[in-house]
Amino acid sequence: MIKQKVYIDTSVIGGCFDDEFSDVSNKLFEEFKDGKKIAVISNITALELEKAPERVKNKLSEIPEHSIEKITLSFEAEELSNKYISEEVISPNFVEDARHIAIATIMKVDVLASWNFKHIVNLKKIYGYNAVNLKEGYPLLEIRSPLEVLDEE
Repeated sequence: MIKQKVYIDTSVIGGCFDDEFSDVSNKLFEEFKDGKKIAVISNITALELEKAPERVKNKLSEIPEHSIEKITLSFEAEELSNKYISEEVISPNFVEDARHIAIATIMKVDVLASWNFKHIVNLKKIYGYNAVNLKEGYPLLEIRSPLEVLDEE
């Protein structure tokens, strides 16, 4: 069985400790722990986690090594994130969000999950990111909230 690769940003990890998002974020983590899905984490997420409380930093350690894939911002992803900014899909003030999208696109993950409804999981933004992706020869990227990524029960 091919496991779905889910790129998660910091909002999903922090969401495990947020009243509004904890139920869904923790269910997604259970799917990672059970080996149903692969959590894809970038070095951008790791850097953002350095500023987080200890319990948030430690959350990733719950995912077994066989259910996590660590990836790094490449020159190619950096260039693509700059395209999102130059095409005015996203402001330069939110370059880290653009980098999450670019890394997930370049690595061809199955879906990017985020609770960031302003700059990531936003229909206008998703259209913009994918318009740039197509223009630059990349595939469309599925961008969803963690709720939409969970297996049906």
